[in-house]
Amino acid sequence: MFAHQVAAAQPLLIGLLLLWSSYGKVVRRDSAEQAKRTALPGLVGEKRAAPVYRFVGGVEAVIALALLAPPVWTVEAIPAVALAVGFTGYLIYAKIVVPEASCGCVGSSAKPVDRRAIGRSLLLLATALAATTASIEWWSAGSGAVVLVLEAAVFVMLSAELDRYWLLPLRRLRLRITHPLSGTATDAVPLAATQRRLLLSPAYRAVNGLLRSDIHDYWDDEDWRFVSYTARYDGRPATAVFAVPHHDSTPESVRVAVVDETSGQTLYRPTVLATAG
Repeated sequence: MFAHQVAAAQPLLIGLLLLWSSYGKVVRRDSAEQAKRTALPGLVGEKRAAPVYRFVGGVEAVIALALLAPPVWTVEAIPAVALAVGFTGYLIYAKIVVPEASCGCVGSSAKPVDRRAIGRSLLLLATALAATTASIEWWSAGSGAVVLVLEAAVFVMLSAELDRYWLLPLRRLRLRITHPLSGTATDAVPLAATQRRLLLSPAYRAVNGLLRSDIHDYWDDEDWRFVSYTARYDGRPATAVFAVPHHDSTPESVRVAVVDETSGQTLYRPTVLATAG
């Protein structure tokens, strides 16, 4: 009985996800620009990329509405399975052939296709397959909705487009509590001015080869501004945290530490900079 309830809940989840995905492709004004950043230009040509991108969004919307409305969820789940298979194959292609291309799945994120995007597509495929076994309507799922909440949480964690709503605040909190450059920063200094000082500093030159992004996050704490970049150190995901003092404009006063993305452990801190200032 519980398995039937779980299966019945899947069309609701898939329908909402596909509506979210289709919105970015069909409604957003920058969808044409987003299409150019995907692997579609290499597959269908520059001129056809935007129309194909919007067409896929339209297909997603139609399947989503069919899944959310009665009466035949099993039949309607089959196109969702085909769509998920297509998504997965496309993302694997993009990852291998055009690694710099963005996913183009939802939102306007320009982040390249990664394992999270492929994992999300595989999870969508699994939920679509489960939906083909549904024998009751999704609003009768009952306790199956509990599993739906857990699945939705996993989808959120696999969606880079949503990182700014939950992951970045958690990273900021963790770094404020645990990072090795805790000190003090003001909101009065423009970020551009901080960035110029940072780029001229020995600290930036010491870790420039490890950085994998532009400024990822920043915050002030009394007399210091902290600026973070995503990085990799010995093949491990990491965060480079720069401490830029407001009241000392010398490049040598900037400090840096590279910390492990998961544990917050300090992986690298240039010793010549640790004693600077």
